[in-house]
Amino acid sequence: MMAKKSQRHRQVTYAAGKRAEWLALIFLLLKGYRIVAQRYKCPAGEIDLIVSRRNLVVFVEVKFRADRDVAAFSITPKQQSRIIRAAQYWTLKNQRDGLQEMRFDAILLAPWRWPLHIANAFVDNMGQ
Repeated sequence: MMAKKSQRHRQVTYAAGKRAEWLALIFLLLKGYRIVAQRYKCPAGEIDLIVSRRNLVVFVEVKFRADRDVAAFSITPKQQSRIIRAAQYWTLKNQRDGLQEMRFDAILLAPWRWPLHIANAFVDNMGQ
């Protein structure tokens, strides 16, 4: 019985995460960003959204929690390093003419609250 409850919880959490990513995507489109990739997965990790605007590529982590402060603190240093590694992998595979700026943002969502977009939510200490 416990396994079924756990499986159901994972399904509900997964669905909520997909809805949050969809809301964040719409939010970014309204702000003038162009979608490059959603749920990008590679051997180094996963990135929720990759968007661009002009000469800027933005790697976005989306978090949905009961409170936006809790959402912000749920982006751990370990998770940040996985996102950075995945972004480096994506960059190597998607070299484009001209140097592009890169940034790591977060979109924090909570019930009945407007999405909070944090530009430069974290940085790549290895020079990105």
